[in-house]
Amino acid sequence: AGIVVNNGIVLIDFIELSRQRLRDQAGKEDDPDYLLPDEDLRHAIAFAGKVRLRPVLLTAITTVLGLLPLAVGLNIDFIGLLLKYDANIYFGGDNAIFWSPMAWTVIFGLVFATFLTLILVPLMYLLFERLNRKSSKFFKNLAG
Repeated sequence: AGIVVNNGIVLIDFIELSRQRLRDQAGKEDDPDYLLPDEDLRHAIAFAGKVRLRPVLLTAITTVLGLLPLAVGLNIDFIGLLLKYDANIYFGGDNAIFWSPMAWTVIFGLVFATFLTLILVPLMYLLFERLNRKSSKFFKNLAG
């Protein structure tokens, strides 16, 4: 869960950074009421997703690859390897009964959540930004 939350936070932070850069390019860096055009907002979100795609995928892939030996129940006797030069490599055993299902759960959860991070977080960001714009217009009209 920590990896997924961190990826989401970094993605949103990069979207905000991209929006600020586009605002600076438009010469409106000092205007707090300036809203980017909808196309620029989508461009900032797409650019952030493109830039953060590789780090998000690499983080998830390395974690999954690190958990695979635990998931398949790979056992290596390192003490036997160092003392007798016999690693006694085998799959299964007592530890695999408990750790294997947990490792598979983490692996599939991480893969699913990574795709949600890359697809759902930018989509929800765009939807909430549009909702925020409409509600601020509505309340400004009510205020007069």
